[in-house]
Amino acid sequence: MAMKDYQVKRMFESIAFSYDFQNSFLSLRRDSYWRRVMAQCLRLPGKALVLDMATGTGEVAVEICRHHPKTEVIGVDFSPKMLTVGRRKGKFKKFASRIHLSLGDGRRLPLKSNSFEAATIAFGIRNIQERDQALKEFYRVLKPGGQLLIMEFDIPDDPLLGNLYRLYFDYLLPPLGNWLSRTNYAYSYLASSVHDFPNEQGFLQEMGRAGFTSLGVKKLTYGVAKIFRGIKSA
Repeated sequence: MAMKDYQVKRMFESIAFSYDFQNSFLSLRRDSYWRRVMAQCLRLPGKALVLDMATGTGEVAVEICRHHPKTEVIGVDFSPKMLTVGRRKGKFKKFASRIHLSLGDGRRLPLKSNSFEAATIAFGIRNIQERDQALKEFYRVLKPGGQLLIMEFDIPDDPLLGNLYRLYFDYLLPPLGNWLSRTNYAYSYLASSVHDFPNEQGFLQEMGRAGFTSLGVKKLTYGVAKIFRGIKSA
């Protein structure tokens, strides 16, 4: 179920009102744990500036600020409604002086080169058709030695767990998620986009072609989510 850029944007605009609840409910609250681990994986030099691309309602940005008290986060997303929902949340307001939300496109970031100690994107790289262009933009805006963390969904490697998870992911999650989001396509698109995403080695190779080194993967919840990491060469 391929979707054009404007269709993906329209989808996120339409589900912004309940996006956080949907994620929490459908992941059995594992999404909070995954974001926490992602923030903990950042290696920052005390005071730092971090880019959170596809920030949505700012959940990852908030988690980064919780775990790194001297860090500021620039959160960029292409959905105005997602950013509006984020700004209204109480936990966001707690870090409002350190989180700066902005509209932007991951393929053409409105940001200076060599300006961030780290960059993150959680469950968003799938939605960018020109992944190579987005990866090159991440590389451009990071300082030499800067860290990139990309979190995405996957299917567990274990055959038994993988088959069981596919039953949920392919047959139960789409109709349930579509009902919760009041659409007839949002979570059908989620399932198809995960299946269309490159495998672990394939995506690491894409990161390598963009210039990133010290590549690696951290698996979460038996591989349901994975954090890909890379470093911009010093």
